[in-house]
Amino acid sequence: MALMALKRPWVGVVLWVWLSLMNPHRYAYGFASNAPLAAIAVAATITGLLVTKERQSPFRSLPAGILAAFALWMTISWLMGIDPAGDYLQWSKVMKIYFMTFVALALLKTKHQIMAFAWVVAGSLAILGAKGGLFTILNGGNYRVWGPPGSFIEDNNEFALALIATIPLVHFLQLQCSRTWLKHLLSIVIILCAASALGSHSRGGMLAIACMGAVFWWRSSRKGLATLMILVMAVGVLPMMPEAWWNRMDTIATYEEDGSAMGRITAWRVALEVAKHYFFGGGMYYQHQFLFLTYAGSANALAAHSIYFQVLGNHGFVGLLIYLALCFTTYRCAGWLRTNAGNIPEAKWAAQLGGMIQVSLAGYAVGGAFLSLAYFDLPYYLMVVAVSTRQWVEKRAWEHELPMTFLQYAGLRRQRAPTTVDVVSPGESRYQDAS
Repeated sequence: MALMALKRPWVGVVLWVWLSLMNPHRYAYGFASNAPLAAIAVAATITGLLVTKERQSPFRSLPAGILAAFALWMTISWLMGIDPAGDYLQWSKVMKIYFMTFVALALLKTKHQIMAFAWVVAGSLAILGAKGGLFTILNGGNYRVWGPPGSFIEDNNEFALALIATIPLVHFLQLQCSRTWLKHLLSIVIILCAASALGSHSRGGMLAIACMGAVFWWRSSRKGLATLMILVMAVGVLPMMPEAWWNRMDTIATYEEDGSAMGRITAWRVALEVAKHYFFGGGMYYQHQFLFLTYAGSANALAAHSIYFQVLGNHGFVGLLIYLALCFTTYRCAGWLRTNAGNIPEAKWAAQLGGMIQVSLAGYAVGGAFLSLAYFDLPYYLMVVAVSTRQWVEKRAWEHELPMTFLQYAGLRRQRAPTTVDVVSPGESRYQDAS
């Protein structure tokens, strides 16, 4: 794929997404587990980007501009933070994600590219979710499910939230399938991803999946089918969960008696105090022992356990405001697709995609309130898909795009020129092969 990216750099973006989300190399042994695969993907993509003419400005949308402002403020916050040297690795890791996000915005233009990107984003996590769901079912939910080692979502709680945000994307892809067997296969994948999320024993994940299910039902145009799917997941998975799982979920209502929940509230309080006393925040990491001693009277520095308080403690009130603006504008961009593309037959898929992105963001917003995942790749890739699809609809790209295979887009197979053109209506052409 890296070789293909030299001629078609958008393929390199897809390769980067696969490596960053699924982390397949972390399941390998020997040199492969630590090979610089991401660096290879980036180098090939940038090389292709520099020579290709098929690129555009990545800053043509409001969410992209806000993301650029957030990256700039994050850099200032890091430099003005408490420990810039110690925070460098985290800042560098996040900036790589943002940089490749802008590269994706510059290269994804056609429906084929957007769909391929969506398939890889959803598939990278769904295949792990299906494996975890099968593990949960076979073991009766007695063991926790964990994410890829060495990744943002290695912890069981973070992995659960990632899967919950992936389920709506899998459903969108299911809507695009014409083969019955593939539709049924993706239904099984959805159920297994839900089982895997529950098998993580994450309380935040439980709240997120409840919110996602409610918004999914509300956004669905086929509420009967959506209701049936939710009932199948609830009746098929919940009864098999062990007593320990139910006891853990019961602590949601009695959080005052749970040490973990009270620890999160302490971390949130410290984040608020840090933002009050440090205009730029603590940097890329505010969990310093002296801050918890000062503002909580405890030497035990705790993780933020909230995307909102994580950004607040790290980057101050300004950083939180920019981050919330990014979330809001991305949600609105997806809503624009649902509203404006639904009545266009060629763009119906874009409306369905916009609705499912909103469902994913809703689940992420609720589950993220209890998890430190502000820098995780997935929501930024959702922004890329929403923005690229809106630009595709605004340009009425279906009027001049020709369907291509992946090999043709990758430059490995030549596309035959159309031999006849049947003009159906002004501005709209249908190409046919004379043979």
